[in-house]
Amino acid sequence: MDADELRAWLTLLRAPGLGGVGVRALLQQAGSARAACRDARRWRQSAGLDQAVLAGIERPDQARLDADFAWLAMPGHRLVCCSEADFPPQLEAIPQPPAALFVAGDPALLLGPQIAIVGARSATAQGLATARDFARTLGRAGLTITSGMADGIDGAAHAAALEAGAATVAVVGTGADVVYPRKHRELAANIIEHGAIVSEFPLATEARPGHFPRRNRLIAGLALGILVVEAGLQSGSLITARLAAEGGKEVFALPGSIHNPLAKGCHRLIRDGARLVETAAEVIEALAPAAQALGAELAARLAVPAATGNAAGAGLHAQDPDYARLLSALDDAPASLDELAARTQLAPAALSSMLLLLELEGAVAAASNGRWQRLLQAGA
Repeated sequence: MDADELRAWLTLLRAPGLGGVGVRALLQQAGSARAACRDARRWRQSAGLDQAVLAGIERPDQARLDADFAWLAMPGHRLVCCSEADFPPQLEAIPQPPAALFVAGDPALLLGPQIAIVGARSATAQGLATARDFARTLGRAGLTITSGMADGIDGAAHAAALEAGAATVAVVGTGADVVYPRKHRELAANIIEHGAIVSEFPLATEARPGHFPRRNRLIAGLALGILVVEAGLQSGSLITARLAAEGGKEVFALPGSIHNPLAKGCHRLIRDGARLVETAAEVIEALAPAAQALGAELAARLAVPAATGNAAGAGLHAQDPDYARLLSALDDAPASLDELAARTQLAPAALSSMLLLLELEGAVAAASNGRWQRLLQAGA
């Protein structure tokens, strides 16, 4: 994306009252963000633009746009737009899908298999320990741990994933450059280094109560399933679980003591049809079909050859030159996505899909710190 198109995107995203749905409607009419900004009055009626939106498009805050540009110019920062091939396809099916995501960290993680772990901010010591145990085990199994970087269960899940050398994604209800709560500054820095912080809100947006339900729908949309560890009856985690269930996602809930008020939300979920789980292995087994379906969808979106289910582990994929190049680039030492991109000259988004398919076939495995390694096959 060139600088003019990027500036037009930022202008649309900052236009007051336009929102993701409005941006998408304009893009459908105009064909590009640049054309939408240039001819906004032409699309006023068909896209339902009011005077405030027009003013925001025609007279944007240039200082704010310059600050956005400066942030995006920093290493590891990205605006992933819905017009791009590596925009997460999972989000197209959610209510009011975002038009773009601000990402600090590795945007390719948004394309891989994720499990959301959520729960109470005021979690018990046992709840925090359980969240950490599940996050470590699920992360080591190759699932990215996704949550909202809030106090309690969210923070424990992120931290445990990082300790296990697994990837983690924090979807936040602020700008991607704002840390909330403030106490999570160190955690946020570690997530950016080994995972990603994601937001649909413009940079510098502060925390507001109405932002967190919107954040929750992204968590539910990105993940293959959602695990609720502890939650009261009024917990926002129940909103996330409901959105996941409405989107056809797996909802897992941990049972607790009938005397623990933070178990009541999980018990309600179980009564309403959520899957009662006691071990991470149950979650992994349940999500395997969804992970395979996601891999096939990403392969089609990114024009990567689909998995063949070859039991020998990528034997048929080896006939494809891109897969052959990737497998050749995976030597004895684990390699990061960036290292593999440099070695193969393939786009990180395409590599993420290919690695997922190869992992499902048993040809590669996720190692620590977001790295990948090739697995030796029997008889090789």
